[in-house]
Amino acid sequence: MRIRFLSADSLGWRSTVMLVMLAGLLAFPIGCAAEHDGSLRPTADEGWQPWQILETHTGRVLPFSELITNLERYDIVYLGEEHHNPYHIEAALKVLNQLVADGIEPTIGMEMFGWDGQPALDGYVATDQPISSEFLEQVRWKQNWGGAFQDYAPLVTFARDRRLSVRAMNPPKPLIRRVVKLGLDQARQEPEWVPWGILQEDIIDDPAYHERIVDQLRRCHGGSEEHFRTMYEASMVRDEGMARTLVITQEEFRRENGDRRRMIVSYTGAGHVQFNLPVPKRVARRLGGDIKQATIYMTSFEPSKTADVQALMQESIADYIWLTPMGKSSSAKPCR
Repeated sequence: MRIRFLSADSLGWRSTVMLVMLAGLLAFPIGCAAEHDGSLRPTADEGWQPWQILETHTGRVLPFSELITNLERYDIVYLGEEHHNPYHIEAALKVLNQLVADGIEPTIGMEMFGWDGQPALDGYVATDQPISSEFLEQVRWKQNWGGAFQDYAPLVTFARDRRLSVRAMNPPKPLIRRVVKLGLDQARQEPEWVPWGILQEDIIDDPAYHERIVDQLRRCHGGSEEHFRTMYEASMVRDEGMARTLVITQEEFRRENGDRRRMIVSYTGAGHVQFNLPVPKRVARRLGGDIKQATIYMTSFEPSKTADVQALMQESIADYIWLTPMGKSSSAKPCR
C-alpha cells in the first residue's frame, strides 16, 4: 500500500497516551526473531562486559578502533538508544569525538527535536548562548519531546562547541497526535501540513514493518484494533519524516563542491533502526539504494541479560550491538 504524507495539529489525552506508548515501543526491539540465514552464527557468552561492541554478522567482540574504522566507510551511521540512558549519550559522544579527531565533519540528526524547532536549534549551535527557558520554548522541547533537556544536552553542546550542524529529525508532534486521533486519511485533509512542504510526500506501508509493529502493539498494549491502526499510521509518518530529513541532508552533502569529509550520525530510539526497517530502509528507498548505512543497537547490559543479547545477535537486530552499563530505571520494558 502506498500512502501519501498527510496531516494536522494537537489533541486530547487519548492521543497523548497512545503517543507515549508508541515512543516506548520504539525504544525497544519489535516483535519476534527475524527470518535470516545466520542461525548458526556464534553467540556464546565469552564473558561479555559493559562497553563491549558486538558485531552481529560474526559474533565477534570488536575493539572500538576497529568499529570506527568500519563506520568511517559509511554515509549514515545510526545510533539506537534506550531513551534517557546517559551511557548511550556517552557512547555517542565517543563516536563523535573520534570522527572529528579523524578529520570527519559529522552532522547529528536527533529524533528528540521536531522540524518546528530547527530555527532555534540552528541559532543555539551557532552561538555561545547558554541553555535557557527561552531556548527550550523556542525549540519546542516540551511539546515535541519532554523530559529533562539535560539528558540530551551533551550532544547539542558537543555540536555547538565544534560548530557542527544538528538536524531536527521528527515531524512536529502536534501533527502526529492528529494522526493518532483521526487516522491518516482524515488527518491528511487538514491544512496544518502545508507549511512543511510534505503534502506530496509518499509514506510507504512496508509489510515487514507493519507485521512487527502491529504484532507488538497487540501483544504489549491494550486497546482496540482501530487504535492500533492509527498508532501504526503515526509510526509510519514519524519514520518516513525522519528518513526524509536524513535524505535532504545527504543530498545537500552531494551538492557541495568542497573537500570536507561529511557524514551523518543519526541518534534515535533503538526501535527506529532495528532490522533496518523503520528509518534506514526508507532512506535507502528514497535514494534508490545509493547510500552506505550502518546501524548500532545500544542496550543496557548486566550478566542476567546475556540470553537477551544472544537473542538480539541471532535476530541480527543491527550491524553492531553496543553493551553499556545499566541506565535509569524505566517503566517502559521490552515486550517480546
